[in-house]
Amino acid sequence: MANIHTPIPALKLNDGTSIPMLGYGTGTAWYKTGDESKIDRALVETTKTAIKLGYTHLDGAEVYKTESELGLAIKESDVPREKLYVVTKVMNSIGDIEGAIKTSLKKLQLDYVDLFLIHSPFFAKSDAELQSAWATMEKIQAAGLAKSIGVSNYLVKHFEATLKTAKVVPAINQIEFHPYLQHTELLDFHKKHGIATSAYGPLSAVTKAKPGPIDGYVAGLAKKYAVSEGEVSLRWAIDQDIVAITTSSKEQRLSDYLRAATFKLTPVEIKEIKEKGEEKHFRGFWQDKFEKDDRS
Repeated sequence: MANIHTPIPALKLNDGTSIPMLGYGTGTAWYKTGDESKIDRALVETTKTAIKLGYTHLDGAEVYKTESELGLAIKESDVPREKLYVVTKVMNSIGDIEGAIKTSLKKLQLDYVDLFLIHSPFFAKSDAELQSAWATMEKIQAAGLAKSIGVSNYLVKHFEATLKTAKVVPAINQIEFHPYLQHTELLDFHKKHGIATSAYGPLSAVTKAKPGPIDGYVAGLAKKYAVSEGEVSLRWAIDQDIVAITTSSKEQRLSDYLRAATFKLTPVEIKEIKEKGEEKHFRGFWQDKFEKDDRS
Protein backbone atom coordinates (compact mmCIF):
# COMPACT_ATOMS: atom_id res chain seq x y z
CA MET A 1 0.00 0.00 0.00
CA ALA A 2 1.29 3.48 -0.79
CA ASN A 3 2.86 5.54 1.95
CA ILE A 4 0.18 7.78 3.45
CA HIS A 5 2.62 10.67 3.19
CA THR A 6 3.07 10.41 -0.57
CA PRO A 7 3.35 14.07 -1.60
CA ILE A 8 0.80 15.15 -4.20
CA PRO A 9 2.10 17.98 -6.40
CA ALA A 10 0.21 21.28 -6.42
CA LEU A 11 -0.62 23.65 -9.27
CA LYS A 12 -0.67 27.41 -8.73
CA LEU A 13 -3.85 29.07 -10.00
CA ASN A 14 -4.20 32.54 -11.54
CA ASP A 15 -5.51 33.97 -8.23
CA GLY A 16 -2.39 32.92 -6.32
CA THR A 17 -3.90 29.89 -4.55
CA SER A 18 -2.69 26.34 -5.17
CA ILE A 19 -4.70 23.20 -5.96
CA PRO A 20 -3.52 19.62 -5.29
CA MET A 21 -3.12 17.91 -8.67
CA LEU A 22 -4.76 14.63 -7.67
CA GLY A 23 -8.28 14.78 -6.29
CA TYR A 24 -10.82 12.36 -4.86
CA GLY A 25 -14.23 12.66 -6.50
CA THR A 26 -17.62 12.02 -4.89
CA GLY A 27 -19.57 11.80 -8.16
CA THR A 28 -19.79 9.02 -10.80
CA ALA A 29 -20.45 5.75 -8.91
CA TRP A 30 -21.37 7.65 -5.74
CA TYR A 31 -23.95 9.85 -7.49
CA LYS A 32 -27.33 9.59 -5.71
CA THR A 33 -30.47 9.14 -7.78
CA GLY A 34 -32.83 8.75 -4.83
CA ASP A 35 -33.46 10.55 -1.56
CA GLU A 36 -30.60 12.94 -0.83
CA SER A 37 -31.36 13.06 2.89
CA LYS A 38 -30.50 9.37 3.36
CA ILE A 39 -26.82 9.30 4.32
CA ASP A 40 -24.61 6.86 2.41
CA ARG A 41 -22.25 5.67 5.15
CA ALA A 42 -20.15 3.75 2.61
CA LEU A 43 -19.28 7.04 0.91
CA VAL A 44 -18.54 8.73 4.25
CA GLU A 45 -16.18 5.92 5.24
CA THR A 46 -14.48 5.73 1.84
CA THR A 47 -13.95 9.49 1.81
CA LYS A 48 -12.44 9.28 5.30
CA THR A 49 -10.16 6.53 3.99
CA ALA A 50 -9.13 8.73 1.05
CA ILE A 51 -8.30 11.58 3.46
CA LYS A 52 -6.33 9.18 5.68
CA LEU A 53 -4.34 7.96 2.66
CA GLY A 54 -3.37 11.53 1.78
CA TYR A 55 -6.03 12.87 -0.58
CA THR A 56 -6.60 16.48 0.51
CA HIS A 57 -8.40 17.62 -2.68
CA LEU A 58 -12.05 16.54 -2.33
CA ASP A 59 -14.35 17.14 -5.29
CA GLY A 60 -18.11 17.43 -4.81
CA ALA A 61 -21.14 18.98 -6.49
CA GLU A 62 -24.71 19.95 -5.75
CA VAL A 63 -26.00 17.60 -8.44
CA TYR A 64 -24.20 14.53 -7.00
CA LYS A 65 -26.40 14.83 -3.88
CA THR A 66 -23.40 13.75 -1.79
CA GLU A 67 -22.36 17.04 -0.14
CA SER A 68 -23.72 15.89 3.24
CA GLU A 69 -21.56 12.75 3.08
CA LEU A 70 -18.52 14.80 2.14
CA GLY A 71 -19.20 17.17 5.03
CA LEU A 72 -19.53 14.30 7.51
CA ALA A 73 -16.31 12.70 6.25
CA ILE A 74 -14.43 15.97 6.67
CA LYS A 75 -15.84 16.44 10.20
CA GLU A 76 -15.15 12.87 11.28
CA SER A 77 -11.64 12.79 9.78
CA ASP A 78 -10.41 15.38 12.30
CA VAL A 79 -8.03 16.82 9.70
CA PRO A 80 -7.66 20.61 10.10
CA ARG A 81 -9.85 22.48 7.60
CA GLU A 82 -6.92 24.46 6.22
CA LYS A 83 -5.18 21.23 5.18
CA LEU A 84 -8.08 20.24 2.91
CA TYR A 85 -9.02 21.57 -0.53
CA VAL A 86 -12.78 21.30 -0.96
CA VAL A 87 -14.57 21.81 -4.27
CA THR A 88 -18.28 22.00 -5.05
CA LYS A 89 -20.34 23.04 -8.06
CA VAL A 90 -23.71 24.56 -8.85
CA MET A 91 -26.04 23.25 -11.54
CA ASN A 92 -29.62 22.59 -10.45
CA SER A 93 -29.79 25.88 -8.55
CA ILE A 94 -28.07 27.99 -11.21
CA GLY A 95 -30.95 30.47 -11.02
CA ASP A 96 -29.96 31.27 -7.42
CA ILE A 97 -26.21 30.82 -7.18
CA GLU A 98 -25.94 32.74 -3.90
CA GLY A 99 -28.57 30.52 -2.33
CA ALA A 100 -26.85 27.44 -3.79
CA ILE A 101 -23.45 28.14 -2.20
CA LYS A 102 -25.08 28.78 1.19
CA THR A 103 -27.00 25.50 0.96
CA SER A 104 -23.86 23.64 -0.12
CA LEU A 105 -21.84 25.10 2.75
CA LYS A 106 -24.52 24.04 5.21
CA LYS A 107 -24.43 20.45 3.90
CA LEU A 108 -20.63 20.47 3.89
CA GLN A 109 -20.60 21.96 7.43
CA LEU A 110 -18.03 24.51 6.23
CA ASP A 111 -17.67 28.30 6.25
CA TYR A 112 -16.13 28.37 2.77
CA VAL A 113 -15.05 26.14 -0.09
CA ASP A 114 -11.64 26.38 -1.72
CA LEU A 115 -13.14 26.23 -5.22
CA PHE A 116 -16.69 26.84 -6.44
CA LEU A 117 -17.60 25.99 -10.03
CA ILE A 118 -20.49 26.59 -12.42
CA HIS A 119 -21.05 22.93 -13.32
CA SER A 120 -22.03 23.46 -16.96
CA PRO A 121 -22.78 26.26 -19.42
CA PHE A 122 -25.91 24.65 -20.84
CA PHE A 123 -28.33 26.57 -18.61
CA ALA A 124 -27.62 29.73 -20.60
CA LYS A 125 -29.80 30.68 -23.55
CA SER A 126 -27.70 33.80 -24.20
CA ASP A 127 -24.28 35.34 -23.59
CA ALA A 128 -25.95 37.68 -21.09
CA GLU A 129 -27.00 34.72 -18.92
CA LEU A 130 -23.42 33.40 -18.85
CA GLN A 131 -22.19 36.86 -17.94
CA SER A 132 -24.77 37.36 -15.21
CA ALA A 133 -24.00 33.99 -13.62
CA TRP A 134 -20.30 34.78 -13.60
CA ALA A 135 -20.90 38.19 -12.01
CA THR A 136 -22.67 36.38 -9.16
CA MET A 137 -19.71 34.00 -8.80
CA GLU A 138 -17.45 37.04 -8.43
CA LYS A 139 -19.68 38.33 -5.61
CA ILE A 140 -19.43 34.97 -3.83
CA GLN A 141 -15.65 35.07 -4.02
CA ALA A 142 -15.59 38.67 -2.77
CA ALA A 143 -17.78 37.63 0.18
CA GLY A 144 -15.24 34.95 1.15
CA LEU A 145 -17.59 32.00 0.58
CA ALA A 146 -15.21 30.57 -2.05
CA LYS A 147 -11.47 31.21 -2.21
CA SER A 148 -11.38 30.50 -5.94
CA ILE A 149 -14.08 30.43 -8.61
CA GLY A 150 -14.19 28.61 -11.91
CA VAL A 151 -16.29 26.64 -14.34
CA SER A 152 -16.81 23.12 -15.67
CA ASN A 153 -17.62 21.80 -19.15
CA TYR A 154 -17.08 25.23 -20.76
CA LEU A 155 -16.00 25.46 -24.39
CA VAL A 156 -14.14 28.37 -26.02
CA LYS A 157 -17.41 30.04 -27.04
CA HIS A 158 -18.64 30.07 -23.43
CA PHE A 159 -15.39 31.65 -22.25
CA GLU A 160 -15.44 34.26 -24.98
CA ALA A 161 -18.89 35.39 -23.83
CA THR A 162 -17.98 35.29 -20.12
CA LEU A 163 -14.68 37.13 -20.45
CA LYS A 164 -16.30 40.10 -22.22
CA THR A 165 -17.65 41.32 -18.87
CA ALA A 166 -15.64 39.32 -16.29
CA LYS A 167 -13.71 41.22 -13.65
CA VAL A 168 -12.13 37.96 -12.48
CA VAL A 169 -10.81 35.40 -14.97
CA PRO A 170 -12.04 31.87 -14.07
CA ALA A 171 -9.32 30.03 -12.17
CA ILE A 172 -10.02 26.63 -13.72
CA ASN A 173 -12.22 24.67 -16.13
CA GLN A 174 -13.02 21.09 -15.13
CA ILE A 175 -13.58 18.99 -18.25
CA GLU A 176 -13.57 15.39 -19.39
CA PHE A 177 -9.97 14.87 -20.48
CA HIS A 178 -7.98 11.78 -21.45
CA PRO A 179 -5.97 10.58 -24.49
CA TYR A 180 -9.13 10.12 -26.60
CA LEU A 181 -10.54 13.55 -25.70
CA GLN A 182 -7.70 16.06 -25.69
CA HIS A 183 -9.41 19.42 -26.40
CA THR A 184 -6.36 20.92 -28.13
CA GLU A 185 -8.04 24.22 -29.08
CA LEU A 186 -9.65 24.60 -25.65
CA LEU A 187 -6.40 23.90 -23.78
CA ASP A 188 -4.58 26.44 -25.94
CA PHE A 189 -7.27 28.98 -24.97
CA HIS A 190 -6.83 28.07 -21.29
CA LYS A 191 -3.07 28.67 -21.51
CA LYS A 192 -3.50 31.97 -23.31
CA HIS A 193 -5.81 33.28 -20.56
CA GLY A 194 -4.12 31.70 -17.54
CA ILE A 195 -6.99 29.29 -16.87
CA ALA A 196 -6.00 25.95 -15.33
CA THR A 197 -7.42 22.64 -16.53
CA SER A 198 -8.89 19.93 -14.31
CA ALA A 199 -9.73 16.49 -15.70
CA TYR A 200 -12.63 14.27 -14.81
CA GLY A 201 -12.72 10.81 -16.36
CA PRO A 202 -8.91 10.80 -16.77
CA LEU A 203 -8.83 6.98 -16.74
CA SER A 204 -11.47 6.61 -19.46
CA ALA A 205 -9.06 5.55 -22.21
CA VAL A 206 -7.90 2.53 -20.19
CA THR A 207 -11.18 1.70 -18.42
CA LYS A 208 -14.08 2.52 -20.74
CA ALA A 209 -12.66 2.89 -24.25
CA LYS A 210 -10.71 -0.32 -24.84
CA PRO A 211 -9.64 -1.56 -27.30
CA GLY A 212 -7.80 1.47 -28.61
CA PRO A 213 -4.54 2.69 -30.13
CA ILE A 214 -2.83 3.52 -26.81
CA ASP A 215 -3.39 0.08 -25.23
CA GLY A 216 -0.07 -1.59 -25.98
CA TYR A 217 2.02 1.49 -25.36
CA VAL A 218 0.41 2.31 -21.99
CA ALA A 219 0.70 -1.34 -20.93
CA GLY A 220 4.43 -1.13 -21.66
CA LEU A 221 4.78 2.03 -19.60
CA ALA A 222 2.88 0.46 -16.71
CA LYS A 223 5.39 -2.40 -16.74
CA LYS A 224 8.35 0.00 -17.01
CA TYR A 225 7.27 2.08 -14.00
CA ALA A 226 5.77 -0.84 -12.01
CA VAL A 227 2.37 0.87 -11.80
CA SER A 228 -1.09 0.29 -13.29
CA GLU A 229 -2.37 1.65 -16.59
CA GLY A 230 -4.66 3.90 -14.56
CA GLU A 231 -1.69 5.43 -12.78
CA VAL A 232 0.01 6.06 -16.13
CA SER A 233 -3.18 7.83 -17.24
CA LEU A 234 -3.21 10.03 -14.12
CA ARG A 235 0.46 10.88 -14.54
CA TRP A 236 -0.06 11.75 -18.21
CA ALA A 237 -2.51 14.45 -17.10
CA ILE A 238 -0.36 15.69 -14.20
CA ASP A 239 2.74 15.91 -16.39
CA GLN A 240 0.82 18.31 -18.63
CA ASP A 241 -0.11 20.53 -15.64
CA ILE A 242 -3.64 19.14 -15.63
CA VAL A 243 -5.32 18.36 -12.30
CA ALA A 244 -6.70 14.80 -12.26
CA ILE A 245 -9.91 13.85 -10.40
CA THR A 246 -10.49 10.15 -9.80
CA THR A 247 -12.52 7.95 -7.49
CA SER A 248 -12.92 4.41 -6.21
CA SER A 249 -14.67 2.61 -3.38
CA LYS A 250 -11.63 0.35 -2.93
CA GLU A 251 -8.94 1.38 -0.44
CA GLN A 252 -6.19 -0.52 -2.26
CA ARG A 253 -6.99 1.19 -5.54
CA LEU A 254 -7.08 4.64 -3.93
CA SER A 255 -3.74 3.86 -2.32
CA ASP A 256 -2.31 2.69 -5.64
CA TYR A 257 -3.46 5.82 -7.45
CA LEU A 258 -1.20 7.85 -5.15
CA ARG A 259 1.74 6.22 -6.94
CA ALA A 260 0.98 8.66 -9.75
CA ALA A 261 2.84 11.19 -7.57
CA THR A 262 5.97 9.03 -7.40
CA PHE A 263 7.13 8.94 -11.03
CA LYS A 264 7.20 11.11 -14.15
CA LEU A 265 6.71 10.26 -17.80
CA THR A 266 9.36 11.50 -20.21
CA PRO A 267 8.45 14.18 -22.79
CA VAL A 268 8.70 11.50 -25.50
CA GLU A 269 6.26 9.23 -23.63
CA ILE A 270 3.79 12.08 -23.08
CA LYS A 271 3.95 12.92 -26.79
CA GLU A 272 3.57 9.28 -27.86
CA ILE A 273 0.38 8.81 -25.79
CA LYS A 274 -0.93 12.11 -27.15
CA GLU A 275 -0.29 11.15 -30.79
CA LYS A 276 -1.70 7.62 -30.44
CA GLY A 277 -4.71 9.00 -28.55
CA GLU A 278 -5.53 11.39 -31.37
CA GLU A 279 -6.32 8.36 -33.56
CA LYS A 280 -9.54 7.71 -31.63
CA HIS A 281 -12.41 9.84 -30.29
CA PHE A 282 -14.30 8.82 -27.15
CA ARG A 283 -16.50 10.80 -24.78
CA GLY A 284 -17.92 9.10 -21.70
CA PHE A 285 -20.03 11.96 -20.30
CA TRP A 286 -22.49 14.56 -21.67
CA GLN A 287 -22.42 13.00 -25.15
CA ASP A 288 -25.75 14.58 -26.13
CA LYS A 289 -24.51 18.06 -25.27
CA PHE A 290 -21.10 17.84 -26.87
CA GLU A 291 -21.50 15.59 -29.93
CA LYS A 292 -21.66 18.45 -32.44
CA ASP A 293 -18.74 20.33 -30.85
CA ASP A 294 -16.60 17.20 -30.62
CA ARG A 295 -17.02 16.49 -34.29
CA SER A 296 -16.65 20.03 -35.61
